[in-house]
Amino acid sequence: MTQDQLRQALTELNGDRDAHFALAGMHETATVLTIAKAMLIPEETDKLVKVTDGKSVYIIEAERIAYIRIGL
Repeated sequence: MTQDQLRQALTELNGDRDAHFALAGMHETATVLTIAKAMLIPEETDKLVKVTDGKSVYIIEAERIAYIRIGL
């Protein structure tokens, strides 16, 4: 998955849904990242894919994503 594909996949994150990211190549205890009420941050000049829960900003590396589960 590319950065652009990841950004497109995350466009549904508007602060109403939880996002669960399964990460490849991580230590077993860090294989899933859950972000409650996730919101995609609009693209900035650094071109990084950033998601926030309103308290923290998470930078997501497209190359490490095995799958994403977006809650309803």
